[in-house]
Amino acid sequence: MSEKVYNVLFLCTGNSARSVLAEALMNKEGKGRFKAYSAGSTPTGRVNPNALVITRALGFEDQDFRSKSWDEFAQTDAPPLDFIITVCDNAAGEVCPIWPGQPMTAHWGLPDPAAATGTQAEISAAFSETARLLGNRIRLFLALPLASIDTMSLQTRLGAIHASADQAMESQ
Repeated sequence: MSEKVYNVLFLCTGNSARSVLAEALMNKEGKGRFKAYSAGSTPTGRVNPNALVITRALGFEDQDFRSKSWDEFAQTDAPPLDFIITVCDNAAGEVCPIWPGQPMTAHWGLPDPAAATGTQAEISAAFSETARLLGNRIRLFLALPLASIDTMSLQTRLGAIHASADQAMESQ
């Protein structure tokens, strides 16, 4: 009997940076136990080139990612979602579609690296920092005992990852 593969949707407003990075990191770190997707409430229509630098470093091809609407995942033929995680404050505050199957939700808000200004090195640093923070949160999520934890406890722990990942990094 094969182990369940959990589907995770990362949401942001533009689906050009944070949610794409989260999708790539979860697919890399999840090692087949998780299948990640990303989408946006108002997609930009293109993935930020600075995000693609990081996804390439993770071993992905540029064509593995595209900026798309979250409406794709509210359709009846969409993959069944187990988790939906917003990674920007704007998307967390928007009225989301009705998701089939009532997936578990959490908010892991981060500053938008696509809004970074300065030299290319400073912009690249903002993207690297976002990827680092997302990676920390994803690793905490992957360490949760999904098969043996009750729904209420899982929801609480999923939501707490946002703060605990940041606190763990600040103490190091």
